[in-house]
Amino acid sequence: MTFIEILLLAIGLSFDTLAFSIVGGMCIKNLRVGQNLRIISTFGLVQAFFLMAGWLLGGSFVHYIEAYDHWLAFGLLAFIGGKMILDSRNPSDDKNVDLLNTPRLLLACVATSIDALAVGISMAALQFDVRRIVLALVTVFVITAAASELGLKGGEWAARLIGKKSYLIGGVVLIAIGVKILIEHLAG
Repeated sequence: MTFIEILLLAIGLSFDTLAFSIVGGMCIKNLRVGQNLRIISTFGLVQAFFLMAGWLLGGSFVHYIEAYDHWLAFGLLAFIGGKMILDSRNPSDDKNVDLLNTPRLLLACVATSIDALAVGISMAALQFDVRRIVLALVTVFVITAAASELGLKGGEWAARLIGKKSYLIGGVVLIAIGVKILIEHLAG
């Protein structure tokens, strides 16, 4: 696998993070630099961790999780998105997708990184050596963090543009991501 292929793979893995970060950016007001760095680095680290875990576990673990990993991601995203839709009737609580809250941030990171585990397993099957897996980990971290940054800024802009409807739209987006993950795994 060439660097370009690893880069394209990292971009593909980062789309869910981008979408979730847009929703998060719509819900966070006045994000400070330190908070921003914490969010984007957590998304990058968790995505890279799942990739590494998949690589380390190789094929020995895949049969335990492949039957339900997509259901887990769908359930987490549908729960968060559904709560946002319900709360959109009275959007006085900006904590729907509060990425400043560590447990919620980690939940978002896990929900958007489950595919990286499967990719890591496939990298083990392709017999990635340590040098190539380190390159993949760094690339995935950087691209995921960049996607999160882009999403946070885009979400902040969208919230100013569409106002309180951003809660409803954000909830629908999260559920759509969950449905996309579910369809991809059930159809594949």
